[in-house]
Amino acid sequence: MKDCIFCKIINRELPAHIIYEDNHTLAFLDLHPDSEGHTLVIPKEHSEDFISTTLENIAFVNAAKKHVVRLLDAKLKPKGFNFISNNGAEAFQVVFHYHEHIVPKYVKTEGYIPSKNRVITKDNTQVYELLTK
Repeated sequence: MKDCIFCKIINRELPAHIIYEDNHTLAFLDLHPDSEGHTLVIPKEHSEDFISTTLENIAFVNAAKKHVVRLLDAKLKPKGFNFISNNGAEAFQVVFHYHEHIVPKYVKTEGYIPSKNRVITKDNTQVYELLTK
């Protein structure tokens, strides 16, 4: 896709700190990291988000994530990782090219912190009934 920032990185039309690449994926450091080593892993084939991408691309991205995590773990020695994929503008997806975030954790209360701001209007029984009708 010609206006996609990530496609431009894949085509080397925009610079990036690429730390892993194979035939199907590319991994590069996030321009606005939540922690040292925050990496994005993307398929080279464009799709807008997780829902619209292929199962094959999901498998390629997950295999690449494993390589990247091993690299980050060996070189940066974090105490853990968060794996995040935002799907849609409401979920804070900014670049509409399917991608996965790998966010190394060094201190539990720093970097990416999942929200404790829960809003639940239906209990699990109600949700289950909606999903299984």
